[in-house]
Amino acid sequence: MLLIDQKIFRRAKKGIKNCPFNFFLFQSLQEVSLSAEDLFLNKSKYLKQDYMFINSSLLIENEFLKLIRIGVLRREVDGQGLTSKVRITPIGRQVLENSSDLFTKKKSRIEKLITCLRYQFSPR
Repeated sequence: MLLIDQKIFRRAKKGIKNCPFNFFLFQSLQEVSLSAEDLFLNKSKYLKQDYMFINSSLLIENEFLKLIRIGVLRREVDGQGLTSKVRITPIGRQVLENSSDLFTKKKSRIEKLITCLRYQFSPR
């Protein structure tokens, strides 16, 4: 069981590290839920500087879905069912508490170029 936990933790850490969201977003998600539209309207506040080229809330929603699949985020639930807002899961909280280097390591220019191209050619 411990091996499975380590794999889940590594996958969650990699997902958070490679997503376009900054540390402030994950701190905010521990207190409130946010939607893709909220993030898009305040992208200078919640996105890493390398991802300011994102021009649609749909791209942010796709990133939400990736993080939901690996267990870092979950959909917010209200009286009517699932909403468009997300919150951080206990796994996500644990990764943020135990990994202080997730948001400090700089990307190389090649990594930045690959990221930009990947977003430009992704389906919308």
